[in-house]
Amino acid sequence: MNEIIISLKDLAATEGLAKKLSTRVKNGDVLALEGMLGAGKTAFARALLQALGVVGDVPSPTFTLLQIYELPTFTAYHFDLYRLQNSEELDELGWDDALSDGLALVEWPERAESRMPADALVLRFAREGESRTCVIIPRGAWIDRLQGFS
Repeated sequence: MNEIIISLKDLAATEGLAKKLSTRVKNGDVLALEGMLGAGKTAFARALLQALGVVGDVPSPTFTLLQIYELPTFTAYHFDLYRLQNSEELDELGWDDALSDGLALVEWPERAESRMPADALVLRFAREGESRTCVIIPRGAWIDRLQGFS
């Protein structure tokens, strides 16, 4: 399966993508959210977590580096690695436990490149003016799980 390119004309489109993808995520998945500041990574993560059952505020983990959410069937870990200084800091955040114990949403995954699983689903967000796009790059089991996804 090749890349899937999704046009995101507004926040509602980003939320729609998150809701649609929420039906395909499961315990043990890692989603690598790539893109520059303002590209839509946090908006997508927030919408995905809400679609999975998080009620109430879903703050950005920019300053805390990690927010943890107890979902009905598993735990979700929302990482923002922008301020990470080195990969050893991942251990302090409980990185290995999070990746083995729940769903991990990882903003700025390139800061943990050597420790990202090879089968992480990559969502590459880009912004051009007011429009945004998301390029979904399925690998491993995601290739079959995203058949028919558009």
